[in-house]
Amino acid sequence: MAYEPYATPEYYQNTFEGHMIPENEQKKALAQASRHIDSLTYNRIVGRGISSLSTFQQEVIREVTCLQAEFEYENADEINTILSGYSINGVSAQFGNSWNVFAEKGVAMKRDVYALLSQTGLCCRLAR
Repeated sequence: MAYEPYATPEYYQNTFEGHMIPENEQKKALAQASRHIDSLTYNRIVGRGISSLSTFQQEVIREVTCLQAEFEYENADEINTILSGYSINGVSAQFGNSWNVFAEKGVAMKRDVYALLSQTGLCCRLAR
């Protein structure tokens, strides 16, 4: 059985009302975001199946999938760079944990989006 992203392009366009990701790239972006959510939730969603989660959890996961897909699409160049920081003529940039970006297990996510995902209870290392 093929992997199913937690949000479909139809959900992204119609329910989430997303417009940032071009239509021909939405399926791939949503699948990648879903895989990254799997990493941050210790594969608990894959293990149980999204349909076995509460309605609240399902809604949050779909919303976070769309938010994460947009974040990764918009910041693809920075996320995919092997550098953690650089400086040119006194101007510097760094990528990693910062006040607004959370990075864990090779996944970068906005802190407020991670806080939203954490509300599902699936990000805790001790949860079953």
